[in-house]
Amino acid sequence: MAFKKNYFLFFVFVFICVTLCFHNWHRSYSLFLKKLRPLNETYDAPFAVGCKNVAYEANTYPRMNATFMVLTRNSDLDGILSGMKSVEKRFNKHFNYPYVFLNDEPFSEEFKEAVQKVTQSKVQFGVLGQELWDFPSDTDQSLIDEAIAQQVGIVYANMPSYHKMCRFFSKQFYKHPLMQQYEWYWRLDPDVSFSCDISYDPFYYMQKHNKVYGYVIAIKELPKTVPNLFRYTVAHKKAANLETTDLWKFFIDDDYDKLVQQLKEKQKFDHIYVLPEPPLEKIDGEIYNLCHFWSNFEIARLDFYQSKEYNDYMEALEEAGGFWAERWGDAPVHSLAVGLLLNRTQVHYFRDLGYQHSTIQHCAQDLGCNCDCPFTMQEIEARPGSCLNQWAEVMGGFLDD
Repeated sequence: MAFKKNYFLFFVFVFICVTLCFHNWHRSYSLFLKKLRPLNETYDAPFAVGCKNVAYEANTYPRMNATFMVLTRNSDLDGILSGMKSVEKRFNKHFNYPYVFLNDEPFSEEFKEAVQKVTQSKVQFGVLGQELWDFPSDTDQSLIDEAIAQQVGIVYANMPSYHKMCRFFSKQFYKHPLMQQYEWYWRLDPDVSFSCDISYDPFYYMQKHNKVYGYVIAIKELPKTVPNLFRYTVAHKKAANLETTDLWKFFIDDDYDKLVQQLKEKQKFDHIYVLPEPPLEKIDGEIYNLCHFWSNFEIARLDFYQSKEYNDYMEALEEAGGFWAERWGDAPVHSLAVGLLLNRTQVHYFRDLGYQHSTIQHCAQDLGCNCDCPFTMQEIEARPGSCLNQWAEVMGGFLDD
């Protein structure tokens, strides 16, 4: 009996040790990550490095006229609750910003009750009318259906609802009455996760530093989804006599021929390297490099979207028909609009925020506050599809070059 008792105690001891080691490995994963390369901070700098005194921040500075905005359906409830719990834990339990939930169908009572249990903040629910959700009524529906049906093999492109969602996020969300009462918004999607505490108010610091648009991940778009978006964007830029901003070059590859040559030289060494599908052809001597700000997280001033300049651009894109004839996402649309209309000092990279959506994450391990990054995912800044180098070039370079 003594042997069995000792064996049992030994097993319990080993189990506890393994559990603690695994937990600490997960918690300290950031220690094993390569530090983020230091960026020139002349035009943009983190609002915080490490933790601020969140009680002081929450009780000292005024709340902005701001809201979270969530476009979702009743069937997304589990993912919504997961994302809300994360942002409440990491930020909003201290700052109590409201939520606006939008849906193209009425929300169920189950949905409403569930989300209201997660937060002490004000929650509003809105239903989208046809004028905001559907394609323009003067467009031949058979042409829309045919164009979408032909987009076989392009991710999500054969789903009419996905096209409508991208169009809504691009040019309609800020027109909803519930959104028109606010000056700032923070987009929140289902199944997102924040891996660092946010110990300050991003809305307040955006306003304090005269920022208009903020992002946390910048990556390259799939070429087949936007074959003509840049062409129509450049055409509008010329038609509207828009001056080239100092942010525009973030989206431009000035020397694609040199890039291809570099890839060919690399191919000589590893033999199996496959050249990527070329981006779009040169438009007025410029090539769109497919970089965009991932819009499932963005914090922005709503008057940017409500401006005449932004809506003139949206109407040009609407007239082009790309929201249904192609699979234009709201992320490249928002991003190119930012490049057309804002300067680099007006855009903020929330590099100190840890954020995960789908299989992509940014871990602010040496900038953020109490970060707990998933150890199963690679930092986006270190992945081939990242646009960190393009951002660094626009903002003055890396400090370790």
